[in-house]
Amino acid sequence: MPPESADIVIVGGGPTGAALALALRSSGLSVVLLEAKDSLASDSRPLALSYGSRLILEHLGVWKRVAAPTPILNIHVSQRGGFGRSVLSAAEAGVPALGYVVAYSELQSALQHDLNGCLRGATVLRIEAGAESAKAEFTYLGNMRQVSCKLLVVAEGGRNLEGVEGVTHREKDYHQNAVVTQVNTRAPHRNVAYERFTSQGPIALLPFGEKLALVWTTSPQVAEKLCGLNDALFLQRLHQHFGDRLGGFTGTGKRASFPLKLKYAISPTLQRTVILGNAAQTLHPVAGQGFNLGLRDSWELSEIILRSTVQQLGASEMLRSYRGRRRLDRYGGIFFTDTLLRLFTRDSAPLSAARGFALAALDAMPAAKRFLMRRMIFGTRG
Repeated sequence: MPPESADIVIVGGGPTGAALALALRSSGLSVVLLEAKDSLASDSRPLALSYGSRLILEHLGVWKRVAAPTPILNIHVSQRGGFGRSVLSAAEAGVPALGYVVAYSELQSALQHDLNGCLRGATVLRIEAGAESAKAEFTYLGNMRQVSCKLLVVAEGGRNLEGVEGVTHREKDYHQNAVVTQVNTRAPHRNVAYERFTSQGPIALLPFGEKLALVWTTSPQVAEKLCGLNDALFLQRLHQHFGDRLGGFTGTGKRASFPLKLKYAISPTLQRTVILGNAAQTLHPVAGQGFNLGLRDSWELSEIILRSTVQQLGASEMLRSYRGRRRLDRYGGIFFTDTLLRLFTRDSAPLSAARGFALAALDAMPAAKRFLMRRMIFGTRG
């Protein structure tokens, strides 16, 4: 039987919620994790982790269980139809890799290995936060249940919080879709990731095993057409769009498309409640910051919880401390991705020239590159 009360309830057993639960497993606190999916799904989607995220996963004892992570040793940044490029390298940043690409299901399996107290198949229907406690109402094994707690953590990315009192969002529709798939190339990727900016949106290629994971941002209309093309025509269009740097594309997997928008909660806390990860901020995939930002949310919240007494859990002082610790990194990540997109997708000759000079200047300034890389790896606080 599910417990009727706990110190902490986490809604969402994905990587962000699971990471928080793992960080608290030796705390002595009673923690309940509610996950709607009743089993671990086979999900081969590639997920980009920064080196900073690897360090968090190592602290949690998880990294050693992650199967076959593909390291990113260099990131090649360029713009289509304009001069200038910059190469970011792990050697210059002083780290073994800038990041890693892993299969989502492999990461989730590694996180679940030592996880206790996870109720799978628990679908949360309603959350309610009050001055003294919070509670979640959910269905489990066909029955309605509820659990109250001192601190409620919402880490379920798809959770609709519009009706929850005190939650206010800002939202921006980019009027873009991301076409995602995996592709083969004639030339080996040599652990280089590519971020190429175009007037339609950025196109990213990430090393993933022997293949490359593709994230092609474009208009919804073009995305629909790309998904409908046969493989040969799709690869031809990709080659025209990306160029010859990888010697051409020789194969592709199944394609999918999803809309892109920026959506974030003005405050990631309300009474007795913290909102984490994609539930707190959904970012454009440019520069691959979204998941890494969410994992840092979990890590910093766990540190604050571990320094708090049971009486302080969910109290206004603890929530204020979390907001303060996360403000710079959170808003810095939102601003960075949104600004990159606005600067690199405007189609004008003067702006293209300015971008080219900026990329060339960055490549010639090692100190500036290290500053940028450390913030991409470890967050805004570097």
